[in-house]
Amino acid sequence: MRVSPGEQVTVKLSVNGIVHDVAVESRWLLSDVLRHQLGLTGTHVGCENGACGCCTVIVSGQPARACLLFAIQLEGAEIETVESLAAPDGELHPLQESFRRHHGLQCGFCTPGQLMNAKPLYRQAPEMPDCELRSALSGMICRCTGYQGIVDAVRDAARIEDEREDAK
Repeated sequence: MRVSPGEQVTVKLSVNGIVHDVAVESRWLLSDVLRHQLGLTGTHVGCENGACGCCTVIVSGQPARACLLFAIQLEGAEIETVESLAAPDGELHPLQESFRRHHGLQCGFCTPGQLMNAKPLYRQAPEMPDCELRSALSGMICRCTGYQGIVDAVRDAARIEDEREDAK
């Protein structure tokens, strides 16, 4: 598809299970569309070059940096943001609850990206060796926690989820 500078085209994005037809210019980043057009401000923008990981979302099942993706490239993609984690009744996702319990967040700026980066792997985290888990979580910059609380939180989230299932 050839798009002239300044011309808008409509792309269909499934964001948090809701399909949106969004008019975008070819230069607009997914992070900007999420924040400014869809009002999903949980996707934070830090470095704007993909190094910090604050803008991490899930695209078609895999963590991706929203500040590096042009929205126009994502026609038909399934995107999940941090807003998708908590239940409609406000109950926190096991990852969110675990981050709270293990002090995996302090200022909270990197937390949405950390959560989305961990979402595809937290069920396997209890069996992963520390070096493997830390490698899987690498590339996310946090200046407040020292990372141990984040590692502990990701490792413990599956247990919290299992406890909830057992209580039902």
